[in-house]
Amino acid sequence: MSTPLPPDANEQIRRRREKLEAWRRRGVQPFGGRFPVSHRSGELQARFRAAPEDDLKSAGQVSLAGRVIGLRDHGKSCFADLRDQSGQIQLYARADALGEQYAPFTDLDVGDFVGVTGELFRTRKGELSVAVKHFEFLAKSLRPLPEKWHGLKDVETRYRQRYVDLVVNPQVRETFALRTRLIAALRAFLDARGFLEVETPMMQLIPGGAAARPFQTYHNALDMPLYLRIAP
Repeated sequence: MSTPLPPDANEQIRRRREKLEAWRRRGVQPFGGRFPVSHRSGELQARFRAAPEDDLKSAGQVSLAGRVIGLRDHGKSCFADLRDQSGQIQLYARADALGEQYAPFTDLDVGDFVGVTGELFRTRKGELSVAVKHFEFLAKSLRPLPEKWHGLKDVETRYRQRYVDLVVNPQVRETFALRTRLIAALRAFLDARGFLEVETPMMQLIPGGAAARPFQTYHNALDMPLYLRIAP
């Protein structure tokens, strides 16, 4: 059964919806796929970026999963960029290596999630890549990501659609990851010394904690005015 188009659907969204139905006709569940991974892209880049060819050959098969953020189709071969939570790595697919899977691979869109299995090698330009021997479709991206080179620059859009900002701006994602690590380290430091963590209410009947003017709102369910706490 086809999924109804949203009211703001443009040509790109329509084509992605058509591809969604094509995956279903192939017998593939286009959302929620599972794929066992053996490595992450950042780990492979750190370990093998400058490694000699013998080390690449001895690494054996690797399995990765992530979001496709770039596609370059050259007919009987195709390059793709795969990004996971640790970094990014290039994929290289050939029609003679993937066989019947090659056409579905070239039908991917930027933003789709895939899992791949293959072997490491270095291109003529010296870029560490994975020669794909097998791939599985994991999830369909129904909306196109912002254009690659200009990215997401509008400040209001970045704050209102933070999920898009995290996808297309790696430096923002790294800031969030750094914040998480800092809070975890601080919490571990205090916890090891017997401190207790106490969470105070965000909304209060009586504002306090500083001299700034508090933000006021109204709680409809409780039928009362509330104030956002001033002190963090």
